[in-house]
Amino acid sequence: MPDPKQPHPLQDTTEPNLVQDTFPYDLPPLIHFEGPVTEVIDGEPVTFDFRTVADRDIAITDTTFRDGQQARPPYTTEQMVRIYDLMSRIAGPNGVIRQTEFFLYTKNDRAALEGCRELGHTYPECTGWIRAVKGDFRLVKEAGLQETGMLTSSSDYHIFHKLKFTSRRECMDSYCEVVDAALEAGVRPRCHLEDITRADIDGFVLPFVDRLMEMSEGVPEEQSVKIRLCDTMGFGLSYPGARLPRSIPKLIYKLNRECGVPGNRLEWHGHNDFHKVHTNAATAWLYGCDFVNTTAFGFGERTGNPPLEGAVIEYIALKHGLSGIDTTAITELADYMRSIGFPIPDNYPFAGRNFNTTRAGIHAGGLRQDEQIYNIFDTGALLNRPPRVAITDKSGADGVAHWVNEFFGLKADARISKIKCAKVARWVLDQYEVEGRLTAISDQELEAKARELMPDFWARYRGDEA
Repeated sequence: MPDPKQPHPLQDTTEPNLVQDTFPYDLPPLIHFEGPVTEVIDGEPVTFDFRTVADRDIAITDTTFRDGQQARPPYTTEQMVRIYDLMSRIAGPNGVIRQTEFFLYTKNDRAALEGCRELGHTYPECTGWIRAVKGDFRLVKEAGLQETGMLTSSSDYHIFHKLKFTSRRECMDSYCEVVDAALEAGVRPRCHLEDITRADIDGFVLPFVDRLMEMSEGVPEEQSVKIRLCDTMGFGLSYPGARLPRSIPKLIYKLNRECGVPGNRLEWHGHNDFHKVHTNAATAWLYGCDFVNTTAFGFGERTGNPPLEGAVIEYIALKHGLSGIDTTAITELADYMRSIGFPIPDNYPFAGRNFNTTRAGIHAGGLRQDEQIYNIFDTGALLNRPPRVAITDKSGADGVAHWVNEFFGLKADARISKIKCAKVARWVLDQYEVEGRLTAISDQELEAKARELMPDFWARYRGDEA
């Protein structure tokens, strides 16, 4: 076997290579693929070309008002309407967030559905969610919806142990009876294959999907059955070579190629029990499933669902453009959710209070020189959240200088050096070394000290506040 070791001579230069084809800064880092990948399925190599995702009409769907409500006290009608309104801004005119779904069981949920529809937004489209029983289907008809999800559990854990069917045949017939009722009423059924990553794929899932595809043959395309792949316990795996039923690539391939379900009728719904929820959703996109189902900030049953805002950023990275998305509405949504008691951790990506706040002096020094050094993308422009520095004993003079420059709004050559902030930096250090402080210093405290110890700068830049 030849030695794979190769020489790598230094490519000396006086100009930096900032890899801006991948890190443009005015967008999230872009995702590039070099070529096809191979997955072995049923002993045969199958090729997938992830580069095609750039040309496919992939999109996001939402279950904030359904799965998202299973992990918290119910939203009020007004809260759901406000969340939906902000979600529509994120979706943009191209419907990157294509649909959202509602419970139909309570008066409050039905009122919220009507309130959202009255806003007149094209996206996200409002859909329903019911169990696959005839008694529930009347709720869909009464609401006048064009599409509804229906719970069609697919693993034997559910078929036999939860739903108490005596056979798989009895279960399938029961599901198909409700699907048929939806088709006859002109309502598009979306079958939620609950617990698919723990199901008998060959023994039940594929025969059931075959039957659903046969039922779709005599109806208009816009009414044909959709399939939601529900990774209910978070067992799904993105790894090439993983076995069914946990393999996401193999699941999508078999439904897409063997059962003939086109990508625009496939949707992935995941859970985060094993910290894989976002990666699994993105994997579903890449292997041919056009829709990923999300909740605002990933909040949902147990460990939650794919985070909506994470899917939005991933979409931009895959598509290499904003596609009409209003990313600043992510911040407005986060602020609103916090205002109604929704728990978003301070370090939560894209939305936490401190997601782009540094406490390390060496990082603050980098920010002071060029914010791209320690900021993931232009969070000021895209999220209305410029990078910040929290001042502690680890911040050093660089951190204080960055805070002062941001506070006074100094840009480019007007920014001042850490030497001119020395008095404030000394005061900060004394708080910890002399006073024994253990907490971060608030903006209000720093503002007061800047006014006291930097009077010339205060008079120049904040004189109107004297």
